[in-house]
Amino acid sequence: MAEGALRHFNGEGYQLLAWVIMPNHVHVLARVCQWPLAQIVQSWKRFIAREANKILKREGSFWEREYWDTYMRDADQLVRACRYIERNPVKARLATDAKAWPWSSARLRSADL
Repeated sequence: MAEGALRHFNGEGYQLLAWVIMPNHVHVLARVCQWPLAQIVQSWKRFIAREANKILKREGSFWEREYWDTYMRDADQLVRACRYIERNPVKARLATDAKAWPWSSARLRSADL
């Protein structure tokens, strides 16, 4: 459900470059095209919170209020960010290989970064 929310408008207001959905947080690397980043993140958070709360049969806050963003200054930083994001499950010992984690863009890559 969360991955579907991230990918829903991919190619319209933003371009997803890498993502991973972890048990307690999400990492996303996106190129902003038409929509402001704050609007994109708010849309993801609102939809995912509403749907997750339905699934979990709970109410109330789901996300932290703020998010952390970083401007990618060059291609090398972009590659490092993709690696960091997609290798997050391995670092957390949730998977032995980034491509094995089912909630990540790593499984869709034809080559390793």
